[in-house]
Amino acid sequence: MPAEYPMRINKYLALKNYATRRGADELIEKGLVYINGKKAVLGSKVEADDAVEVKAKGPAKKYVYLAYNKPKGVVTSLPQLGDIDIKTQLKNTPVAADIFPLGRLDKDSRGLIILTNDGRITDRLLNPEFEHEKEYEVRTQEHLRESFEKHMSEGVDIGEGVMTKPCTVKRTSDNAFRIILGEGKKHQIRRMVTALHNTVTDLRRIRVINIKLGALKEGTYRKIEGKELADFLTALGIDR
Repeated sequence: MPAEYPMRINKYLALKNYATRRGADELIEKGLVYINGKKAVLGSKVEADDAVEVKAKGPAKKYVYLAYNKPKGVVTSLPQLGDIDIKTQLKNTPVAADIFPLGRLDKDSRGLIILTNDGRITDRLLNPEFEHEKEYEVRTQEHLRESFEKHMSEGVDIGEGVMTKPCTVKRTSDNAFRIILGEGKKHQIRRMVTALHNTVTDLRRIRVINIKLGALKEGTYRKIEGKELADFLTALGIDR
C-alpha cells in the first residue's frame, strides 16, 4: 500500500524504521528531529520530498531477538494478581531487562513468542495490513467433520459482524489440524473453532514468518541470529 502524504512525522519515522510512533514522539520532544532544517513539533506533517533529519544522541542501541516457547499458564499481557508473566518466568536468566513480547498468546495457549527490545518491528509484525504468516497446531475435543477444512479455510463468521479472511487449514487427525493465518484477531482460532461447533483443547503456535519453534523446550528461549534473523527482518522491511 503506497504511503499517503502529507504524513504525520511520527508515522513517517516509524515507516522509515527510525523508531516506533511513541519512540518518534520522544525524539521530537527531545528536539532531535528536523524537517527541512527546522525542529519538528508533535503533530508536524511531512511531504514526500521534505528533508527529514534525526540527530541521534549516545551509542546505537544493541537489539536483541529471542524465540521463546511459552508454556500454558504464562501470560503475555499485563499480569493480574497471581499471574506469572514472561519476565517473571525468565527473571533468573540473562535476558535483557528491556525486552518485551511481540504480540500475544492466550494464557491457555502455548508456543512461539518472539521477544525483543527493538520497537521498530512492533507495527511491522502486528499491523494487520501486512498479513505476515503465523502457523498453529490445534487439537479439539470433538472429531472434526469432513467439511471442517473447507469451512475454516474459506473464512468463518466469528460473531459481532466479523468474518475471518481465507486461510490455509490442514486436518492432521480426527481431532487435530494445522492452520496458517495472516491476521490476528483476538482469540481468533478459538472463536473460529467454536463457530464450527467444536472446542479447542490445545493450541500451540509453531511459526511466525520464518521463525520456527522446532524442538525448543517449554519455558526456554534461544537467540534469533544470522541468516534466520536477516530473513526475518527483510520480511518485515527492516534494514539492519
